[in-house]
Amino acid sequence: MDASIRTVGDAPDNALMESRIGLYETELTKHHHPWCGLADVEPATADWVGRFNNQRLHAAIGAILPHEHEASYYAQHQPQPVAAATV
Repeated sequence: MDASIRTVGDAPDNALMESRIGLYETELTKHHHPWCGLADVEPATADWVGRFNNQRLHAAIGAILPHEHEASYYAQHQPQPVAAATV
C-alpha cells in the first residue's frame, strides 16, 4: 500500500486497519460485554480471528474460504522443474 500524500499515520494510511478494527468491534466486543479483563478478551479475540480467517466466506475472493483460495492459488502457481542440461 502506498503512503498518502499527507503525513504518515493519517487516516488514509490506516483505513484498512480501521475497517478491520471496526469489524472486530462490531462482531465481537460490542456483543459480548461486559468484559472482566484481558483474560476474557484474549481467547475471544483468538477465536474471532480463527473464524474470520478459516471459516468465513470472503466476498472479495469469490465467496469461498480463505484456505481454499490459498490452495487454489498455489495449485496454479507451482514452480516449473528446471530442465536438465543436454550435452
